[in-house]
Amino acid sequence: MRKSKPKKRIILPDPKFNDVQVTRFVNNMMFDGKKSIAYSIFYDAVDLAEKKAGESGLEVWKRALTNVMPAVEVKSRRVGGANFQVPTEVRPDRKIALGMKWLISYARKRGEKTMKEKLAGEIVSAAKGEGAAVKKKEDTHKMAEANKAFSHFRF
Repeated sequence: MRKSKPKKRIILPDPKFNDVQVTRFVNNMMFDGKKSIAYSIFYDAVDLAEKKAGESGLEVWKRALTNVMPAVEVKSRRVGGANFQVPTEVRPDRKIALGMKWLISYARKRGEKTMKEKLAGEIVSAAKGEGAAVKKKEDTHKMAEANKAFSHFRF
């Protein structure tokens, strides 16, 4: 076990929307330190989502993110030689991180041509409460519900 926890790094808000969550999302999306490319992809995707949904792009993205964030998850716990999937609450910080990770990974798996189109499509479908990222959240909740009997093993 570590003696001290690492310090939380301060993330600066993004230039366009002045929002820290946008910066976190872009940091998750970025490859090889290409932050300016990641920003341009995100902003173009938000503009596309705004045209598709017909309302503020940032609001659509925030709604999509809240629709994707899980409330419970299962963690593997070894008790008496057997592994149990124990349902646990998700910490607020991890909740956001998981939602972002799922949105990005399922956007990358979509069939559109460019990443901005893929991301815009995933954002719009997640804001409506459908799409692969929302399905992942629902599957996680179902798994936690199915293993509710082992919740007394929580640590």
